[in-house]
Amino acid sequence: GSDILVEALEREGVTDVFAYPGGASMEIHQALTRSKSIRNVLPRHEQGGIFAAEGYARSSGRTGVCIATSGPGATNLVSGLADALLDSVPLVA
Repeated sequence: GSDILVEALEREGVTDVFAYPGGASMEIHQALTRSKSIRNVLPRHEQGGIFAAEGYARSSGRTGVCIATSGPGATNLVSGLADALLDSVPLVA
């Protein structure tokens, strides 16, 4: 499943992902390390990752991608997702 996700991101032209690892997302992170075309940027916190992905989308015109683990990791994305939604910034988390 994780390799399929990474392959889908590659097909969509994603070159940068902001991803903070956690128990539920470790297989995704391992699949990202095998990708030759996607660079994984490791933030210090999930909220930093989502805002970095939003800034990337705003400055590059590309879709920002952020990955976090389940539970508290996912809830740390909410503020950045809401901000991107209100400003129509293309973001996937």
